[in-house]
Amino acid sequence: MATVSIFDQNKKEVGSMELAPEIFEVEIRPEILHLVVRAHLAAKRAGTHAAKSRGQVSGGGKKPWRQKGTGRARAGTIRSPLWRGGAILFGPQPRSYDFKVNKKIRSLALRMALTSRLSGDNLMVVNAIDLPEVKTKGFIQVAKSLGLEKALIVSKDPANTLVLSARNIPGIKVLEADKLNVYDVLYYPKLVLLESAAREVQERLK
Repeated sequence: MATVSIFDQNKKEVGSMELAPEIFEVEIRPEILHLVVRAHLAAKRAGTHAAKSRGQVSGGGKKPWRQKGTGRARAGTIRSPLWRGGAILFGPQPRSYDFKVNKKIRSLALRMALTSRLSGDNLMVVNAIDLPEVKTKGFIQVAKSLGLEKALIVSKDPANTLVLSARNIPGIKVLEADKLNVYDVLYYPKLVLLESAAREVQERLK
């Protein structure tokens, strides 16, 4: 069972916490992480692309010239896919890119992602981040103290002052514990778990 230090927002050690091995010490299988990240990104796609088929392009109701006698190829409409301004054959249509990944696989992938952060010494547990007011400068000082440049901060119930103070800083994201996902854990090089969030994540994934 791994034991990690708990720091305050000034990076002074204030305690320690034991992390469950079934969550933070599992075998990492890249193919499972890849599958879950693909599913996450696919679900974010709007899928609103569309091209007009022959029945949707306006105009072209009149035959451009007579069938025979002109020396030109026969044509029935100026909206033919062969013509400029015509229809698109087999073009993209609105669709959903979602595909299902079993709940157990998603849970396993999240454990693997958390394991990768712990094994790479990129996981930090902080007891709390308290900001007296909404001020970006105040959060920047906390981030410097903790050594955060590009990081995901996970809180059980993030205070409004923390969320608003951090939202304009590139590379920093504040996320609720119940919204923790594989993509964000892997995207940000550093993972910061507030103590309450660390306990909730362990309870949820056990």
